[in-house]
Amino acid sequence: MNIQNKRLIGILLAVMVLLLVPFAAMQFGVDGVKWTAIDFIAAAIMLLGAGIGIEIALRVVKRFEYRIAACVAILFALAVVWAELAVGIIGTPLAGS
Repeated sequence: MNIQNKRLIGILLAVMVLLLVPFAAMQFGVDGVKWTAIDFIAAAIMLLGAGIGIEIALRVVKRFEYRIAACVAILFALAVVWAELAVGIIGTPLAGS
């Protein structure tokens, strides 16, 4: 198994661990954490997309500075979309309330 396959497995494991946080919070009855199956699916798609996007950036981009810029841009886009879906900072029809 080469290093790229190990990184992809790491991405999948990281997504699963991150999705366990809201799942565990729901099991312990934390107020404000009421995710549905659609919420988990959307979060998984966004996290996997960001992880795979970063992996592609690390494989394709050669200069270190550009790699950092690409990764920051991907993480910023993830944060903006996540915040929009959660609370509606921009005001799109998909916004949460």
